[in-house]
This record gives sequence, structure tokens and C-alpha cells, in this order.
Amino acid sequence: MKALLIIDMQQGSFIPYSLRHDTKGTIDRINTLAARFREKNLPVIYIQHDGTKENCFLPGSPDWQLLPELYVAASDHLVSKTANDCFYKSELSKLLEQHQITSLFITGCATDFCVDATVKSALSKDYHVTVIADAHTTADRAIGSAAKVIEHYNWMWAEMTPTKYPLQVKTAAEAEV
Repeated sequence: MKALLIIDMQQGSFIPYSLRHDTKGTIDRINTLAARFREKNLPVIYIQHDGTKENCFLPGSPDWQLLPELYVAASDHLVSKTANDCFYKSELSKLLEQHQITSLFITGCATDFCVDATVKSALSKDYHVTVIADAHTTADRAIGSAAKVIEHYNWMWAEMTPTKYPLQVKTAAEAEV
């Protein structure tokens, strides 16, 4: 069974929207993927960072809210997290187990922090992982532009040594839901 993870697409991470690479395109591709998952009655899971310990992204605050352009259906799941790794002390593993999920499609923000930590954690837990190459985003970093950071991580994930399953990196159009 497959599930779509949408990580940290919260208002506080996108102030201003131009902070993140290809914000509109990323949102559009996530919405399109989520619709494809819903059409097949597959879980769509939104992950929201609770930054209480950092005094930011406080639950209920404007920064904590999902981007208003994202379509969230009543059937979608919301999971709160407190670390870069979405599995760390969250309800994610329990939810995935309840739905007998073995395959994760990963999208969201930020490529080089929460997305990467979650990809690696999912691999170590023997999930079949597909990273959606054009549906994760980040900001420019001291080491290079956001586009270069995204390109680097897509390359790195595609070259990783497999665990139980090889990690796949596919565009939203290529992803087989």
C-alpha cells in the first residue's frame, strides 16, 4: 500500500513565497499528486512541524498553518512532528502501520533538512521510498542556490545504496501511483 507524505508545507517556511525555489510549481505538483492518491483511496499525510521547543511554528499560529493553496481533504491525515525526521517521536509510524503502508512518496520542504532526514529514516525502516524530484523545495544556502541544492539531493538519493528496496527519484509526472 502506498502513501503520500507532504512535509512542512507551512506558511512560516514560505515568508516570502519567493524564499523557496519554485514555490507555485511545487504546490501545484503536490496538489496534483495528492488528487491522484485520493482517486485511488490511498492516504495523503500532511506533516506539520511543531517548533514549540524552538519558540516558532507554534501549533495554531499562522506560521504553523499549511499553505492556503494546498488542498486538504477531509480524508487526509495530519501528523505533528518536533524534529527534522518525521518519524522521530511522532504518530507517523503508527499511522503507516494502521494503513499497512509499505511504500512512501515523499514531497515537501525543506529538501536539505526535513525531507532528507525523513527519506533516510524511511529507508532505514525498510519502506519503499520514492522521492518526487520536482515536488520538494528549499531556499538558497551558503553552499549554493536552492536549485543546485535540490539537484544535489536528487542525485544523492538516486545513488544511495539500497536497503530492502532501492530508493527511486521520479518527477511528479513519472510517479506511478
